[in-house]
Amino acid sequence: MRVDKSVIILALAGMALAVGTPALAQDSKPETSKSAPDEASDIDADAIEALNKMGTALRDLKQFSIASTTTREIVLETGEKIQFDGFVHWKVKQPDSLYVDVKSDRKNREYFYDGKDLTIYSPRLKFYTSIDSVNANLRDLILKASNDYGIELPLTDLFFWGTEYVSDDLIKSAMVVGPGTINDDKVEHYAFRQEGVDWQVWINQATNLPVKLVITTLDDPARPQYTARLNWDTSATFEHSVFKFVAPEGAHKINFVPDPQAIANAEGEGS
Repeated sequence: MRVDKSVIILALAGMALAVGTPALAQDSKPETSKSAPDEASDIDADAIEALNKMGTALRDLKQFSIASTTTREIVLETGEKIQFDGFVHWKVKQPDSLYVDVKSDRKNREYFYDGKDLTIYSPRLKFYTSIDSVNANLRDLILKASNDYGIELPLTDLFFWGTEYVSDDLIKSAMVVGPGTINDDKVEHYAFRQEGVDWQVWINQATNLPVKLVITTLDDPARPQYTARLNWDTSATFEHSVFKFVAPEGAHKINFVPDPQAIANAEGEGS
């Protein structure tokens, strides 16, 4: 699967490698024992426990919406950083229905999935395309969309925390930054480091749901960041019609053609 750090896919790239980690750690007991204290000092157990609680809270949600404001940094060849703001609105009904509206100054895309067909619609261009008979739950849909078609939806890691797809072994550093307040709610701030990326999460103390995420890419000297603020509605309910695409008047259907480069990246960067 392609790992796009700018859209907060934090852990999926290493999920296959994580299975072999314990065996590798046993290859040289003397060296492991010497380095263990230093490695352990970089991992705060309270920060890892907070992630586990967050994963449980996310898995317990059956129907919800998220309204997220985002800021993405793009680095020019001159090294200058340019910021683009955006908006992402998710409507989700487990186990197999979603609607996503992604807006920015550059584009607007809507994604409809009714448990069977995935449709992508461009309101500005009035074009839409469909991938028929996907027939998968949401996690399998997200993986299939990325691996088979090069389609990356924002914030999809929220569907994988607390599942077998995410391993704590990928985290090289974890720390508790401290308490804070976001939108008058009490939150706890945590910081983590993985291969090639630093990321921070602010978790609501009452709900254990993430309310802010900041991702810093380390393999670019300019260290561009992606920021998302998440506003949750866990009492939202939706009719099935919300997730089923109905072509507006004047809209035109086009054939879906996967991006070969996106698929090549997915095969080369993930498992």
